[in-house]
Amino acid sequence: MQLQYIGSSVLTGGFRRYTLVATVALAALTTTPVAAQEIRAVMHSGLRVLDPIITTAHITRNHGYMIYDTLLGVDENMKPQPQMADWKVSDDQLTYTFTLRDDLKFHDGKPVTAADVVASLNRWGKRDTAGQMLMNYTQSLEAKDDKTVVLKLKEPFAYVIDLIAKPSAVPAFIMPARIAQTPGTEAIKEHIGSGPFRFVESEYQPGVQVVYEKFEDYVPRKEPASWTAGGKVVKVNRVVWVNTPDAQTAINALNSGEIDYIEQPQIDLLPLLTANDEVTVDTLNPLGYQTMARLNFLHPPFDNPKIRRAALYALEQKPVLGALIGNPEYYSVCGSMYGCGTPLATDAGAEPILTENNTDEAKKLLKEAGYDGTPVVIMQPTDVTSVSPQPVIGAQLLRDAGFKVDLQPMDWQTLVTRRASQSAPSQGGWNMFFTNWVIPEVWNPIVNPMLNSGGAKQAWFGWPDDPKLDEMRINFAKAKTDEERKKIAAEIQKHAYETVNYIPLGEYVPPSAWSDKLSGVLKSPIPTFWNITKKE
Repeated sequence: MQLQYIGSSVLTGGFRRYTLVATVALAALTTTPVAAQEIRAVMHSGLRVLDPIITTAHITRNHGYMIYDTLLGVDENMKPQPQMADWKVSDDQLTYTFTLRDDLKFHDGKPVTAADVVASLNRWGKRDTAGQMLMNYTQSLEAKDDKTVVLKLKEPFAYVIDLIAKPSAVPAFIMPARIAQTPGTEAIKEHIGSGPFRFVESEYQPGVQVVYEKFEDYVPRKEPASWTAGGKVVKVNRVVWVNTPDAQTAINALNSGEIDYIEQPQIDLLPLLTANDEVTVDTLNPLGYQTMARLNFLHPPFDNPKIRRAALYALEQKPVLGALIGNPEYYSVCGSMYGCGTPLATDAGAEPILTENNTDEAKKLLKEAGYDGTPVVIMQPTDVTSVSPQPVIGAQLLRDAGFKVDLQPMDWQTLVTRRASQSAPSQGGWNMFFTNWVIPEVWNPIVNPMLNSGGAKQAWFGWPDDPKLDEMRINFAKAKTDEERKKIAAEIQKHAYETVNYIPLGEYVPPSAWSDKLSGVLKSPIPTFWNITKKE
């Protein structure tokens, strides 16, 4: 495999592509006046999709946490905690009563009511993998009065609180009922929450900048901030996300003081930051990320399970991780679909992805399957360093195994939109893309979006239709003991590897970097901008 040549080619082509974009971003950095107490941040991606319920894209989730609040949160001990509401559970474990705390207000000045919560949870429950399972157990979800929401189950379901509190993919953000009544198949057109920041739509420039202002009427909880729980106390006036795809430009801007924060600086450029005594480099998300490949089950060639297995054998974790991260201090090979180091971690069924140099086995499977050379259309984002290398290396590994590959470059936000298309690859669809998940998004079979196998109507992009897998997930949800859950989780993973539900490609723990003008930066699986003080 000539991976070094491919990597060099991408870096050269990427530099040409990034130079133009970086010029625009640099202009935004140097010409826009900085307001007092304003944090200027470079996030891992630009923001184009604003509805945090219709996509699992992390940048949209991050946007959601800026302007929306959640009924419950999760603290640094991974325990659900009250956020907008407290809760009680009936003795028979069938009725959950949520009581909204005082002084909750939307950005348009209207009070948050139980009706808003019900509408928001219903919309979330139609889109989110875990929410769908919760709604399958739900008999009714009603507003008892303006401050009380009552959820009644058909039968006991132990994960109600965990799923409503989960921090990612997709969080149960609360929005006004009139907005939440938008069908889950359509993007919302108003962006009004009750969270700690207000979205400044008049200053929003897709691909250039996103602006948030402190919501003066937000009343934080009294507890200390911890992950998505506790008091979201905003200590600055504004936060501006400046889109800067070129990693070198972003690092230069942080070193020169033009920006204050980089969510995911490029690993091989970290020495430029660690050499600066006025910059902190640290890991804020210690659980890290899982990177993975997703195949489209609807169209050839991956509608054939034997060809999917050929792809599983063709792909290798080390070359992908080496290109993505480079420094082995920040990545690790891992066969567990739930993340290594988690309570459910297992290598069940993972032998094909943990064994190196399986090209011959991949070729054998392709021949047995009668692969006819149908091109594999791989979407390749070129503007986000955390998802740009994987498709290039993956394409070469597939070619080495005998696949014909059509690598199609695009920006990440185009990919995020296009991956929802169920059209044939020749008509604007796709066969494969690569993405990343924070470990709390995959750490059990209920929350892991890729293990939802509800087909074209319900499953996550790729749309596997596997009733057996969904039945196994239900059995996991009904399990009474941790030992039983672990056994079922291993069986689920083994089955998912056999059907090649998706292909885990290892784990990595990216650091963040910020100016020493900032203090109070929180460790969390999602980037947060509350609790931060900026000195001038």
